[in-house]
Amino acid sequence: MSRVKENDKVKVHYTGKLKTGQIFDSSLEREPIEVTLGQGQLIPGFEKELVNMEVNEKKTITVPKEEAYGDIMEELFHEIKKAELPEDIKPEIGMMLVAKNPDGTENQLRVTDVKEESIVIDANHVLAGQDLTFELELVAIL
Repeated sequence: MSRVKENDKVKVHYTGKLKTGQIFDSSLEREPIEVTLGQGQLIPGFEKELVNMEVNEKKTITVPKEEAYGDIMEELFHEIKKAELPEDIKPEIGMMLVAKNPDGTENQLRVTDVKEESIVIDANHVLAGQDLTFELELVAIL
């Protein structure tokens, strides 16, 4: 059987879990993801563990935060005035907001504090600062 090599295109099923065991994402109820290794489409620790896998092989891996979404960066917390929000938004802690950049891309933001005149938003990836566990199944090498 052939094994996955750098730059191979693969199909893989995965289930991602937090340390608590809570599932944060899974492909099992949909098509497996199809990616080309070395293109930056996956977090480094996930991609590294696909190398040398065989078709139909399953394994469970732990990806340290350094090889996932990194540490939480304090400089990505910002306080903004409530007046800058659309009128129909009533911010609550944990609420997710989307900010559009001038180039058309979008950033996911999480409300971390609600004050009388302002809110604090966190632009870190929602999984930043966490080690992640993945159950992997290599479906195909394309």
